[in-house]
Amino acid sequence: MIFKDLNQSQKEAIKHIDGPMLILAGAGSGKTKTITTRLAYLIDEVGIPAQNTLTLTFTNKAANVMKTRALNLMKNSKNQNPLLCTFHKFGLLFLRMHIEKLGRKNNFIIIDTEDKKKIIKELIDEDLNASNLSNYISYLKNHSKNVEMVFNDLNLYKNEEEKFKKFEKLALCYKNYQNYLLKNNFVDFDDLLMLSNIILESDQNFAKEQSTLYHYITVDEYQDTNALQYKILKNLCLIHENICVVGDDDQSIYGWRGAKIENILNFQSEFKNVKLVKLEQNYRSVGNILNAANKLIKNNDKRLGKELICTKDQGEQIKIDEAQDEKEESLKIAKHIKTLLQQGVDASEIAVLFRINALSRALEEALNKEKIPFKLLSGIKFYERAEIKDIISYLRLLINLNDDYSLKRIINRPRRNFGSTSLKKLEDYTQKEKISLFEALNNLDQSEFFPKKTQKEIHLFLEHIKALRECSNLKELINQLEEKIKLKDFYQNQADSEDKISNIDEFYASLKDKIKEGYYENLDDILNEIALLSDQDDLSEKSINIMSIHSSKGLEFDHIFIMGLEQGIFPLLNDTSDIEEERRLAYVAITRAKKYLYLSFAHSRFHKGIRMPFKKSQFLEESCLNLKNLKKESISQGHILQEKEIGFKKGDLIKHKIFGIGRIIEVQKSKNEEKLSINFGGITRNILSSFVEKIV
Repeated sequence: MIFKDLNQSQKEAIKHIDGPMLILAGAGSGKTKTITTRLAYLIDEVGIPAQNTLTLTFTNKAANVMKTRALNLMKNSKNQNPLLCTFHKFGLLFLRMHIEKLGRKNNFIIIDTEDKKKIIKELIDEDLNASNLSNYISYLKNHSKNVEMVFNDLNLYKNEEEKFKKFEKLALCYKNYQNYLLKNNFVDFDDLLMLSNIILESDQNFAKEQSTLYHYITVDEYQDTNALQYKILKNLCLIHENICVVGDDDQSIYGWRGAKIENILNFQSEFKNVKLVKLEQNYRSVGNILNAANKLIKNNDKRLGKELICTKDQGEQIKIDEAQDEKEESLKIAKHIKTLLQQGVDASEIAVLFRINALSRALEEALNKEKIPFKLLSGIKFYERAEIKDIISYLRLLINLNDDYSLKRIINRPRRNFGSTSLKKLEDYTQKEKISLFEALNNLDQSEFFPKKTQKEIHLFLEHIKALRECSNLKELINQLEEKIKLKDFYQNQADSEDKISNIDEFYASLKDKIKEGYYENLDDILNEIALLSDQDDLSEKSINIMSIHSSKGLEFDHIFIMGLEQGIFPLLNDTSDIEEERRLAYVAITRAKKYLYLSFAHSRFHKGIRMPFKKSQFLEESCLNLKNLKKESISQGHILQEKEIGFKKGDLIKHKIFGIGRIIEVQKSKNEEKLSINFGGITRNILSSFVEKIV
C-alpha cells in the first residue's frame, strides 16, 4: 500500500536503506512524496526507531507538510515522532540541549535580523553601515569563522596598511557584537548553526554519540546547503554514511547568499559508493513548458544532467509578448490576467514573476488600474512591523526579565512619559550597579530619578509585567496582554492606525487559534516559531501573487507570467553575476508553471534612474524553438502586428510613438543596434532603431 502510485525510480529510492544516496529530483517530480514515503518505510517497514532519523529542509512550511504526510503513511503514527525540521530549527533544539558545553545557559533568546542591525548600529562608528556589517558578520559565521580566526586573518594584510586598518575595524565590530550577544545571552540566526558546529567539532566523542543518535539522515534541497551546513552533516556522519540527499543542481539559485552548488555536484566523490537515483518524471507541467525548460538548461555546463519527462499532455503554446516599454508590458499583463479572472480562473493560481524587484512598480500600477487585487511576496513582512515587534518584545521580556534590549523597545510603548533622558539615567544607574534595566526599575528610588507622572506609569508597568508572568496558562496570558498593555489604544491615533490595529488583532487571533489547537506549550514555542518563520509561510490565497523569482522557489501555479526578459535585466549582467546561475533561475521560473506560461520583454525601461534601450533576453531563444514568428499583440488597436524587421536603410518610412511619421536620412551602426537620423516634418532627430517601427 505504501508504494501505491509511485514510479520505478521513486520505489528504488525509497527501498534504499544503508549507505549514501543522491536523489536527483527534477522540478515537479514527486520529490516530497519520495522523501515522506521513504521516512515512513524506514520507520514502519524496516523498523528504524523514529528518534534515530533526522530529516532536514529549508522552510517551516515544507517541514510541516512533510511531517504530516509521513505520519499519515505510518500505521502507528501516534507513537512516532521523527525529527523533521529546518536546519535552523535543528540548531535551536540542539543548542537548547547542549549549549552548556560552551559554558552558556540554555535560556538564550533568538534575535532576528532587525534586532541584529539595531544592536550593531549601537556598537559601530558613524562611518560604518550597519546593514553591510550585519551581512559581513553573517558571512563570517556561515564560513565557521569565530572572532579569534578573524583577528588571525589580519596577518594577511600586515603589509597593506589601508586594508589592515579596514579589516581590523571590522574585526573589532565583530568582537564587540559577539560580546554583546554573550552578555545578554542572545543568539542570532547564524549562531544556531555556527555554535552547533563548534560543539560538534570541539568534542569528537560527543559528535560520534550524535552520529549514533541520528543514524539515518535525509536532507532536502541539498543544492541550497552552504559550507557550514555541509560541515554539520559531515560531523553527524562520523560513524556512518547513511545520508540521503535530495536536490536539483539545476535549481541552485542561492549562490549569492552562500549556497554552494559544489555540495551536490561533488557528493558522489565526497562519500563512498553513492547510489544515484534520478527522478525525471514531471507531474506538474504540460509538455510545452517542460520542452522549454529542458532546452534552456542544457546550455549550462556545470550540471549532473537529467531531463524532465512529461506525464501530461502538450498543453497550450508558450506565449511570448513584446512591448515598447514597461508601462505597456505591465498593462498587457494586467489585461491578460483580467481576462483569465473573468473566465473563472482562481486568482491564487496566477503569479507574475520578475528578476529584480524594481520591475514591480509599473506592474503594481497596472494591476491597480485594472482593479486586480494582488499580494506582493518579498521578504519577511508581518513579523517585522513595528506593532508586532512590540508585542514580541513584551513576550520576550516575560520570559527573560534581564532582556534589556526588549525592555528598551517597549518601556515607552504605550507612552509612559519615559523618554530618552529617563532612559539615559536608568542606563547610567544599571552600569554603576551592574544590574539589568528591569532590576533597576524595581530597586532604585524613583523619586530621585523621575517626575511623579513617570513614577506612577512605571509602577503600573511593573505591576502589569508581574501579573502577566503569574498567568496560569498561555490562553490567559494572551487575553490579559492587550487588556493590561493596551497597545491598540497606543496605535489608534497614529498613521495607518487601521492597518496596525488590524495586524495586532490578526496576531492575537493567530496565537489564540494555535494555543487552542495545542500547537504551543509555552512562550518559548511561540517565540521560537516566529524567529524561524519564512516569507512563503504568509502567502495569500485571496489575490493574484506577484513576486521575485527567488521568492517563487518551491511554489507552483497554473498560470505563470515572467516579465522583464531582457539582456541586462534577466539575465542580470554585472561583475558579480553568474550566467549559469541566472539560467538556473530562469529554469526555476519556467517550471513554476503547470498549465500556462507567458513570457514578456520590453524594448526600453527605466533602469537606474534613466530610460534605457534593451534587447530581448538570450533565454527566450535558448528556451523557445521559434522566435522568428514572434507576434506582438496591440492593446490599443486590437489587431496583431508582425515583429519589427531588423535593419533599416536610408529612405525608409518609420513611425515613432511620440514624434509620429518620419523618413530616415542616415543610418549609423552602433554597438548593439542602429542609430538613425530621421526627418520628422523638417526636424531631424537621432533615434535608436529599437524605438521606431518601419511602415510597410
